[in-house]
Amino acid sequence: MEIKYSKNKIELNKELNRLDEFVIDFTSILNKHKIKYVIVSGYVAILFGRSRESEDIDIIIERINKKTFIKLWSDLQKYFECIITDDVNNAYDDYLYENLAIRFSYKDKRIPNIEIKFPKTDVEEHSLNTKIEVNLNNKKLFISSIELQISYKLYLGNKGNEKDIEDAKHLYIIFENNLNTELLKQYNKELEVERLFNKYIK
Repeated sequence: MEIKYSKNKIELNKELNRLDEFVIDFTSILNKHKIKYVIVSGYVAILFGRSRESEDIDIIIERINKKTFIKLWSDLQKYFECIITDDVNNAYDDYLYENLAIRFSYKDKRIPNIEIKFPKTDVEEHSLNTKIEVNLNNKKLFISSIELQISYKLYLGNKGNEKDIEDAKHLYIIFENNLNTELLKQYNKELEVERLFNKYIK
């Protein structure tokens, strides 16, 4: 795996796994429709070589209107299916608009799947607005900033999920020499994970 890191872009070349291919297929449609999105949570660590299983990908998308969503839905339906509902109006009006997530998988396959939702917290909104580009084998993805991802994974780990702590540790090891340490300290303070950071990472 070869990683080249700059302030707002990461170039990554690696042997793709099934999750990588799934994410590329899905986000290529988001990119086609010029929908602003950010990939968060466990897949970010897996993308950069963390060896663990995951069946779902978490994506936050900007608050698009219903007309835009219907166009997106139509394009997604060529390759994917929504495993929550098969009705586009229900998907938008009763789920996304109400700040509930919907899930998509390849047709006739429930695993893996992608959860998409609108941002509903300040952290999610910030993650969307500070996303960074990843050029994965010449395919474009957008992920949460590494600094925010580390802090947020520690925040989730504080709720008792050890894999989130391990995700944070993995990302820190991979990007230690490229991190904005002041920004990381800021996120750690805001999410109240300074103790966890000092215990598990530093």
